[in-house]
Amino acid sequence: MTRLVRRLARRAVRALAALVLLALALVALYRVVDPPLTPLMVVRVVQGMAAGRRAGVDRRWVDLERMSPAVLRAVLAAEDARFFAHHGVDVEAVRRALTYNARHGGRRLRGAGTITMQCARNVFLWQGRSWLRKALETGLALVLEPMWGKRRILEVYLNVAEWGDGVYGVEAAAARWFGTTAARLDARQAALLAAALPDPRRANPGTPSRYLEGRAAIIAARAGRIDLGPLGLRRS
Repeated sequence: MTRLVRRLARRAVRALAALVLLALALVALYRVVDPPLTPLMVVRVVQGMAAGRRAGVDRRWVDLERMSPAVLRAVLAAEDARFFAHHGVDVEAVRRALTYNARHGGRRLRGAGTITMQCARNVFLWQGRSWLRKALETGLALVLEPMWGKRRILEVYLNVAEWGDGVYGVEAAAARWFGTTAARLDARQAALLAAALPDPRRANPGTPSRYLEGRAAIIAARAGRIDLGPLGLRRS
């Protein structure tokens, strides 16, 4: 029995090591190659097929230089205002979230995920809440920062983020909701897209609810304080 347990343990360690090596290989590959699909895209297609409906993937890759600075500022303001100050994990945000959650007794839990962590989850992992996924997400975020850098992380994130049923990335989102391109998004449109990110399959940036309009207004005000200088864009 003990021998069997040891054998199974060795196999488990080897399998885990293989998964880690595969993840690192993909991280290295996606530094220069745009991810063709993400786990979430595959899951959504399978869910659609299971529900008896066609489920496509509308995703049109666009380089960071060809995105409106307004959408970069809006997404940073909404999702990770300290993006340029942390190295994948925002320790200060984690501390604030722990304090808030302790005070509110588990009600309305506040998260502390960064754009880097969200990018890691979207590109390599599954959705849902679990300590295992959070641990893997955190580890990958700490690897992405030195291997990809801020520009690549933000570029990939904005090209794979879900923005509606079958809509992925800011170029497809701009076309779906506003009939324009990522380069031509104005400040209001950018803020509405950023406001929709927490619940992209229910929110409608093209015909926003009062709540979405209010959230977008707050994001627009904050976006004006975001400095894109660290990205080194030719236009900002």
